[in-house]
Amino acid sequence: MTNYNMSRMRSNKLVYGLFISAASVLGVIIVALLIFISQQGLKTFSDVSPFEFFFSSNWSPGADKFGALSFIVGSLAVTLFSIMVGGPLGVLGAIFLAKLAPRWMRNIMQPAINLYMAIPSVVYGFIGITVVVPAVRHIFGVSGGFGIFTASFILSIMILPTVISISADALSAVPQALEEGSIALGATYWQTIWHIVLPTALPGIITGVVLGMARAIGETMAVQMVIGNTPQMAKSLFSPTSTLPSEIVVEMGNTPFGSAWGNSLFLMALVLLLISILMIAIVRKISTYKAVKI
Repeated sequence: MTNYNMSRMRSNKLVYGLFISAASVLGVIIVALLIFISQQGLKTFSDVSPFEFFFSSNWSPGADKFGALSFIVGSLAVTLFSIMVGGPLGVLGAIFLAKLAPRWMRNIMQPAINLYMAIPSVVYGFIGITVVVPAVRHIFGVSGGFGIFTASFILSIMILPTVISISADALSAVPQALEEGSIALGATYWQTIWHIVLPTALPGIITGVVLGMARAIGETMAVQMVIGNTPQMAKSLFSPTSTLPSEIVVEMGNTPFGSAWGNSLFLMALVLLLISILMIAIVRKISTYKAVKI
């Protein structure tokens, strides 16, 4: 074996060892995070029954009442409504970007979308509280303007870059031969997109939508600024409420560590983390399937 080949083998082993080390460190951090949050969060059940925590909306730490139902419902409602708006808009934008936009426009839009993803969430929240909240108050004639509707509107804008970027990549990866074959058989270009391109790219599109949902349910600062931060069950889309991340942000700094109040916030973080892990598992499951066999 030559010195060159031996040097390459040593380099490959070194790089392989670095990758294994990095993956191991990341795995240890994730496991440690889960163990720590779980240990603190599950201590809640020594003072609060699981039924009260998950099925009661009475959150009054001063009276030792720790019902988190309103926060869970608020998180799910905000995520659902934001994806109902941002999901279809993102997919339509991805279709235009990947299949309809001319090259010069695509070269402008792609960096713009990447820049769009880098905007801090506090900027969205500031725009929401100064522009969207007064607009909602004026247009719908409601007092305050805070609530699920406003938070969902802001989140639907925030998740657009994620949905557009991932969906556009999935659409661009569809083999050109499928489109050419469909058109050769007499289908119009729109029929080809609807019946061939979209089904083929569906796993990637669903991945983008689910990752958008994961960002929406974990978003903190923007939601905290426009949802009203009231520990009550929302009676309508325009009534103030709170979500798991926003309530944790508001109360964690003033909560004694190890108290029932503090442990309840850790349990809320654990619930949020498990929901995010479930969404990632769904993405991994979806990515193993193909809607159209090639």
